[in-house]
Amino acid sequence: MSAARGESCTPEPGFASRMGAQSAAQAAAVLKAVGDPLRLRMLSAIATDSRGESCVCDLQGLTDAAQPTVSHHLRLLKEAGLVVSERRGTWVYYRVAPSRADVVAVLLDLADSVASALGDPRANSETKE
Repeated sequence: MSAARGESCTPEPGFASRMGAQSAAQAAAVLKAVGDPLRLRMLSAIATDSRGESCVCDLQGLTDAAQPTVSHHLRLLKEAGLVVSERRGTWVYYRVAPSRADVVAVLLDLADSVASALGDPRANSETKE
């Protein structure tokens, strides 16, 4: 209900957000991490890799960006708690954080659904951006 000019606006009785402030902050941090197309594609590649993990060298193949840029994006996914990493010699391998596997699956399903609903013919394309 909108307030007329000169009237005060008071919330409807029982009006509340579905989500508390702390939950919203946590969800926003995760959504921000996957809000970049390259990071979303990297997360998808890591989650669907038949080996259960992806080397940074594999993930660099998704883009023409320089290796430091790829590492920066992976760091943001790691800071959001979506992936974990392990250094083996020169290379770093990434896998979905076991405690976040369900969240990652939901995020990737949602992203696919949104792309399909928007009618993006490239939704499942493997081309570099």
